[in-house]
Formats: sequence, structure tokens, C-alpha cells
Amino acid sequence: MYLPQEIIRIKRDGGELSADQINYFVKGLTAGSISESQISALAMAVFFQGMSADERVALTLAMRDSGTVLSWQHMNLDGPVLDKHSTGGVGDVVSLMLGPIIAACGGYVPMISGRGLGHTGGTLDKMDSIPGYQTMPSLDDFRRVVKSTGVAIIGQTGDLAPADKRFYATRDITATVESVPLITASILSKKLAAGLDGLVLDVKVGNGAMMQSTERADELAKSLVTVANGAGLNTSAILTDMNEALAVSAGNAVEVREAIRYLIGEFRAPRLHEVTVALAAEMLVLGQLANTTEAAVAQVEQALASGAAAERFAQMVRELGGPSDMLTNYATHLPLATVAKPVFAEQPGIVSSIDTRAVGMAVVALGGGRQRSSDKLDYSVGLDGIAGLGAKVDEQTPLAMIYANSEESWQHAAQRLKQAFHIGERVSEQHPVIYKHIREATA
Repeated sequence: MYLPQEIIRIKRDGGELSADQINYFVKGLTAGSISESQISALAMAVFFQGMSADERVALTLAMRDSGTVLSWQHMNLDGPVLDKHSTGGVGDVVSLMLGPIIAACGGYVPMISGRGLGHTGGTLDKMDSIPGYQTMPSLDDFRRVVKSTGVAIIGQTGDLAPADKRFYATRDITATVESVPLITASILSKKLAAGLDGLVLDVKVGNGAMMQSTERADELAKSLVTVANGAGLNTSAILTDMNEALAVSAGNAVEVREAIRYLIGEFRAPRLHEVTVALAAEMLVLGQLANTTEAAVAQVEQALASGAAAERFAQMVRELGGPSDMLTNYATHLPLATVAKPVFAEQPGIVSSIDTRAVGMAVVALGGGRQRSSDKLDYSVGLDGIAGLGAKVDEQTPLAMIYANSEESWQHAAQRLKQAFHIGERVSEQHPVIYKHIREATA
């Protein structure tokens, strides 16, 4: 038996909590015997004092065990259970292609995704733009679709890591979201609850990312990899760039359209393709479906070229209640807002830098993202043909096409975009698309 205030005091004073103390606190968090003020006090103590690798593992496992932990052994799957998590950004539609690619290569992807908040888009919101698609199926239906299709993209049920949901809600209103130990436990508790054999993390770097500096992103990636492996989940991470939108579109229906165009080979934005292939190859190697990165890349390219990945996506959509003709009639099923006009820069030149967060907030202003968790989304609005760094823009070549549901909304988004794009004579700073891989680390 422990006193919550004593646990808080130990961490406040820089001490190390035992696994038993952490378990006690998390159980109280789930049961409701720990108050909001005590949660916020511990979160603030952790924010300032940090946590050791052992503490992070203990917190992650305790939050995982606060609810249902899925198991796939009884399903007799003939391949590894794999997943990917992204720390989020603008135009990050990778999951919609990645899951089907891995499924086409022999893996199983039970992808439990989140909604967008702030400037970052959420995978779940993108899937909700597909008419009829069930993002919150029963666990039995979830398992069935994973087994039959190899991939299912759904939302987090209340049964999975409920302690994290309560802890995060308090962190969100006490300015402690950015704590690396708490981010680590929050992300990994849900992934561990999914019963995975392997996990690849896409940690974003740049002005459109949660971690804007390479140093902070590296710190988070190493913490995630260390804790996940310490908790028994084979995990690696890739640091990727978010100093401009990853896809050429940003929104919900418009990003699903781009994902489908990518899968059927109609259009593949180079940066999006590079990140997607890198993450898919890492997952295949991690799941022992390929011996080398080169062999994994060849498998990925074959899954795309043969149409196998596209068919897995179509099958997933069908089996979770969506249209049966999604690949051929995606434009009909994913209508875009009626006020569709390009926005041009104030003067011609080269896109020298982009405030990527501001690009994401332009989508939010259109109604395609949330300012509060309770906000309803307009899936039809968004941006397409977004200019990248180094692009030449003039009176013929726009910064982007804006899809809005009123002229006033279009004007507001256009003004935001003009301010987000800086036009000059050259790119102010070059960034790699992929910064580094992290496969073994210590927090």
C-alpha cells in the first residue's frame, strides 16, 4: 500500500520510482482513486525530473496492462504481426499505403490509429472520410479482418490502455504533453496492447513536427526504441523530415484520394514514396520477412507494381463496410468541397522555406482539422498540389489548390497559405528526407 503523495514526492525530489509504486499509481489512475490534481502533480514532477529507462518501461507496461491486451496466437496467422507509428505531421498519409503493402508481403497489420488534433492530421479521420467504413468495429470483427485481409485500420477502443487516455487528458491541460518519458509510455502502451511482434516508429523532425529539432527528435526516438525493446517488443525508428508537407495534399478525403492514386500507380509524390518504402522495408526486415533492406525494398516495389497492395486496401475497405469499388470510383466516394481555386504567391520566385505548421492550420481553418477534441470535421475540404521547397512559383504556378465550402473560408485559408510560404531566390536550408535509422539505443 502506497500513498499517492509519497510517490509524487519521490519523483519531485529526483528519486527513482519502483515498478510497484508505478503500478499502484496507474491502477489508481484507472480505477479513479487517484485525483486529477495528483495526476497533474506527478506529470509535472516527471516533466522536470525525467525518468530512468527502467521507470519508463514500468510505466509503459502498467499502462498497457490497464486494459485489454490483444493476442494473436490463437488466430494461427502465417506471418508476423507488425505495425508502424508516426509522431504526426502535415500530409502524412503513409499508413494508408504502408499497411496494405506489408499485408501483400506476408505480414499482418492491426493498425490502431488516432484522430488529428492541432495542425496534424489523424489517420482515423482520413478513414472516416470513406463512406460506410467502420473505424470502430468490434474486436471480433477487427481480428477477422486482420486475418482475412492482412490489414485493418481502426480507432482505439476504450478497452485498450484506458490509463493512457486519462493521463493524456490531464497532460493536455497542464502543459506536460512534451515530456519525453510520458510521450514514450503513451505511444508504446497502446502499441504493446495490440500484441505486436514488431514495431517501426516514424519520428518526424522539423517545423511541422512535434519535435522540431533533430536533437529532440533523436532523444524521443532513442527513448521509444529503448523502452519498447525493454518491454519485449522488437522496435526500430526512422527520423524523417517535416519541414514541408509529406504528401502533395493535406486534408481528409483529398489525402485518401492521394493514397489510392499512389497504390494504383497513378501518382507517387517522391518524398512520400521515399518515406513509405523506407518504413515498409524496415518493417519487413524487423518481421523477418526479408533478410536485407535491399531484398525488402524489392518486395515492396513488387507489391506495388503487381497491384497486390492496392487490392489489400480495397479488400480492407470492403470488409469494414466501405464501397466495393473504391479503387475505380474513388472520386465519386470522396467528393471535394465546391469552392475549388488555386492560391498564388504575391510575387514570383522559388519556395525558400515553408511554415509547415501554418499549412496544417490552414486545413484546420477550413474545417478539416480540430481546434478542440469535440470539433466536427468537414472531410471534403483541404489542399492539393502543395508546392514543395525549391519549387518555382509564379502567376501560372500556384502555391496550392484550396478546396473550401465558402468563398470566405477560401479567402481565409489563402491568406494563411501566403504567409506560410516564403518566396526567395533559393532554398534557405536543405533537409534530407530521411535523417537516420535508430535500431539500438539507450535512453
